[in-house]
Amino acid sequence: MLKPALQLRLGQQLTMTPQLQQAIRLLQLPALDLQQTIREALEQNVMLEAEDEGELDLAVEAAGPGPEAEAGAAGPSAAAEEAAESGPDMDLPEDGWDEGPAAGATDAPWSGDDRPQEFSDQRGETLQEHLSWQLEMARLGPRELAIGRAIIDAINDDGYLVDSLDELAAVLRPDLEVQAADIERVLRVVQAFDPPGIGARSVAECIELQLGQLAPDTPGLPAAVEIARHHLDLVATQQFAPLRRALSIDEDELARAIALVRSCHPRPGSTIQPTQPDYVVPDVFVRRGQHGWVAELNASALPRVRLNQSYAGLVTRAADHAVLRTQLQEARWLLRSLEIRNETLIKVARCIVQRQSAFLDQGDEAMEPMVLRDVAEAVEMHESTISRVTTGKYMHTPRGVYEFRYFFSSHVAATDGTEIASTAIRAKIRKLIAGEDPANPLSDSRIAELLAADGARVARRTVAKYREAMQIAPSSERRRVPAR
Repeated sequence: MLKPALQLRLGQQLTMTPQLQQAIRLLQLPALDLQQTIREALEQNVMLEAEDEGELDLAVEAAGPGPEAEAGAAGPSAAAEEAAESGPDMDLPEDGWDEGPAAGATDAPWSGDDRPQEFSDQRGETLQEHLSWQLEMARLGPRELAIGRAIIDAINDDGYLVDSLDELAAVLRPDLEVQAADIERVLRVVQAFDPPGIGARSVAECIELQLGQLAPDTPGLPAAVEIARHHLDLVATQQFAPLRRALSIDEDELARAIALVRSCHPRPGSTIQPTQPDYVVPDVFVRRGQHGWVAELNASALPRVRLNQSYAGLVTRAADHAVLRTQLQEARWLLRSLEIRNETLIKVARCIVQRQSAFLDQGDEAMEPMVLRDVAEAVEMHESTISRVTTGKYMHTPRGVYEFRYFFSSHVAATDGTEIASTAIRAKIRKLIAGEDPANPLSDSRIAELLAADGARVARRTVAKYREAMQIAPSSERRRVPAR
């Protein structure tokens, strides 16, 4: 029979404090998600207040590195990950919080405010909307307008009519009794709309519609129309000799006709973009300084929040101030977590810039092989911390905007015993293919031989894998035989 008993056991377990969890969560948030998190915190916590533009500029100019900042960058971030995976319980300190603005820049950062502003089209018009307003301007009767709307609804994003005429007639019933000839007549009207080639039922008809909008005296136009109607397969397989015989034209005329066909857009609907592009907000700016490349935090992307000193000074130990004391402590945790995030972010960014300075000077071909462990050892942090920092964070460089992850790549052994980054190999492959003879493109084996002669020992299947990853067609599909 079981009896109740008391037993004393000694054991260890890992515990993540709320402030430690918050620091880790903020560390992996991208700039836009972080700003949204701060806005929610401002709405829920009266101890936090947003900064004004002028106050932020003064705070950033007065910010400078301190011994506690350096300790916070290497200590809490690395300790947080060690505690979560293999180390003892490491609680963040609950005293000595910095109640000033949460600005992580250690130097006066360059925010890029002197760059020219970019303006984009804000209409966000869909393909159907683009066609509908043209239909309303076509001066059609109510019957034809109803047929036209049904046709526009049946056009996909590429600009092709996906339903047959009989299916469209069935859709219009019983509200409207129409024949296929009636729909065909309205379809001809829609096919004259912008963009050229819209409403086609096949690639051949799409190209023919676009050619039909050219001037009748365009050189090579009759032969181009004939090619679009009957001989697109010969153009795709580059069988120009039988194509010239079928059309009974000379080489010059064939070259002009093929040029017209190739100038047509096979997916006209894709030229109408219904959504606005998503612009990346860089977390770090990289510029060339007097002593090399300099990485600085993007001040405009930093959360503009601080502790409300007026409310904080009113909090006492009274029982009725328990809620306010809790919010004050949460506000201090948040500000400190933001400081840890910014300090860790700039430290990792500067390490990446230092190791990839050759890339910034020369481009992709000079990319150095680098993995997360290399940066983790250099900044004395846990590898998982580096993984969180480099995910969803972007760096603005003179060569473009790159995610931190872009600078990490595997390596390939070189003939001299050193290592070459896979990114550099891809850049070399892209350069070789861009400079090849279109009539005699380079095979994967030949590319591997050229890379070996340049010092990179790469197998043919590796070249094929990199080429496919860059969405480059094989040599058989890249061949461009001249029409003459």
